[in-house]
Amino acid sequence: MLSKLIVGAAAATLMSGAAFAQSSTVNGAAGGAVTGAIVGGPVGAAVGGVAGAVVGTAIDPPPQKVITYVREAPAPSARVVVKEKVVVGQPLPETVVVTPIPDDPTYAYAVVNDERVIVEPSSRKVIQVIK
Repeated sequence: MLSKLIVGAAAATLMSGAAFAQSSTVNGAAGGAVTGAIVGGPVGAAVGGVAGAVVGTAIDPPPQKVITYVREAPAPSARVVVKEKVVVGQPLPETVVVTPIPDDPTYAYAVVNDERVIVEPSSRKVIQVIK
């Protein structure tokens, strides 16, 4: 009975999160809680909610206008090569120069190892690799 109550509460949270908040963090947390409750009961709901929030935050893509800008922006004259692999969620090395997006300063970009990447300027974390 307790697990049905938790699943119901988690489902209600999911619906309210989708209806009242467009945040992928909220939706990720609620979805993770529902999945965790179904698989692992109350403990699974707690763990699933935390994991879903983390994943929901990590996958929020930049707007299409930012992606288009980065695709069309001229490449720097000097080629930038780093030993580390460019990975979404990981910061770029401090040696890499990031350029702010003029129309949306919440994003910046760089061309590293011949790949265009969109980054969060404050943390330098890679948000998306443009293929």
